[in-house]
Amino acid sequence: MFHSWNEIIKGCVYDSGGKDVATLSCIPAIFSNMVNALLTFTGLIALAIFIFGGFKFIHSGGDPKKLEGARNNLIYGILGLLIVLLSFGIINIIVAVTGVECIRNFGFGC
Repeated sequence: MFHSWNEIIKGCVYDSGGKDVATLSCIPAIFSNMVNALLTFTGLIALAIFIFGGFKFIHSGGDPKKLEGARNNLIYGILGLLIVLLSFGIINIIVAVTGVECIRNFGFGC
């Protein structure tokens, strides 16, 4: 879930006599937005790899080398997506076992 810009700056900008001063408390929200954007980008790249592999599979014409290349594209797309999803799963398992919630929320202190 993305944090709005107003939500980010509400908690991290300090008013110092008419001048706004940024603090470090906005970095976790910005980092969370970056991770969510990268996760979305990874999903789009995986979809593109699946579509490209499907086109290669359809246009292979029964050639074993082209079929192998299309199969490899599909396998590598699935493996890449699984690695990304498993990384989030591993983080959630660590949070469940240790009870340290700040790992999931990208916080600086617990």
